[in-house]
Amino acid sequence: MTTERIDYGSFEAAMAKSRILEKELENNPEKHKMLTGDRPTGRLHVGHYFGSLQNRVRLHKLGVPTFIVIADYQVLTDRDTFAGIAENVHQLTIDYLAAGIDPTDGRTFIFPHSHVPELNQLLLPFLTLVTNAELDRNPTVKEEILASGQKNINAGMYTYPVHQAADILFCKGTVVPVGKDQLPHLELTRVIARRFNHRFAEGNPVFPEPQPLLSEAPIILGLDGDQKMSKSRNNAIMLSADEDETARLIKRAKTDSDRVITYDPDNRPEVSNLLMLISLSTGRKPEEIAAEIGDGGGGQLKKMLTESLNEYFRPLRARRKELEKDPGYIRQVLKQGIQAARDEAITTLNEVREVMNMGL
Repeated sequence: MTTERIDYGSFEAAMAKSRILEKELENNPEKHKMLTGDRPTGRLHVGHYFGSLQNRVRLHKLGVPTFIVIADYQVLTDRDTFAGIAENVHQLTIDYLAAGIDPTDGRTFIFPHSHVPELNQLLLPFLTLVTNAELDRNPTVKEEILASGQKNINAGMYTYPVHQAADILFCKGTVVPVGKDQLPHLELTRVIARRFNHRFAEGNPVFPEPQPLLSEAPIILGLDGDQKMSKSRNNAIMLSADEDETARLIKRAKTDSDRVITYDPDNRPEVSNLLMLISLSTGRKPEEIAAEIGDGGGGQLKKMLTESLNEYFRPLRARRKELEKDPGYIRQVLKQGIQAARDEAITTLNEVREVMNMGL
């Protein structure tokens, strides 16, 4: 096995490559295949939407073939509870559809990976291509272990990036929208693809080396203005929240003692975060919004944010309510996605077996 040291590179280099990839997708969307998804730990919130979901919908509408994996097995790596997984899978699917993902276009498939056994079979050969030391050194795994607060780390946590490689490579994904913190996981996927091709398929590669597509969307802080928006931190506005609930949540958002509103992310993160949310939901520059509010203080800022978010998400929320009334349709979307993913995974697994001399 080739054991060259994994080079995680720089964020700046990854961003430069991402911009080139963006142009390729605009010109030739059908030549690529996008793999994206989420863990079903709860419904999506406003931070998810502006941070990643909005961009996924844009790429989907460009015509990029898309597989959306709901990573249900991965919930077990850092959580003791599993009672809500099935419901969370359905709620995530509703969020995707309400946001504009269309699973009827023949090129977009939503599925939970626990229902695609052929995908998970790729985990075994992939594990032979990485070392324990490499998994130990993965900076994203280190951060996730720290964030989980667990004292006893299960093996699933260490193999999480290898499972993620199987999620991406089963459909021969070439594009993966990621944030900066996920770049090490994707680089390991690229290494696994390269090592597999070198070891088993020299001269006739089976897997592409997927490229990261980095969003330039800002990190959305929670209503506490201190940490990234997260349901677990109780600082989020869920996409499923109604207008009154949105108003109540924003009313308790943290600002500061300066009545004059200015956009200054370094020195006034709480106020600036609320201005950024208004900007994202109206298309106006945050500096312009701040100047308009002037000495109107936090009250005027929160009033404007409430109105702009409720206006922006009104169509999504209406669509979401309609989808919640039709659980049969949600099951149908998932079953169709599962079948398409299995068909793709069976083809890939057969190819893998052949190059590993395991075919019948």
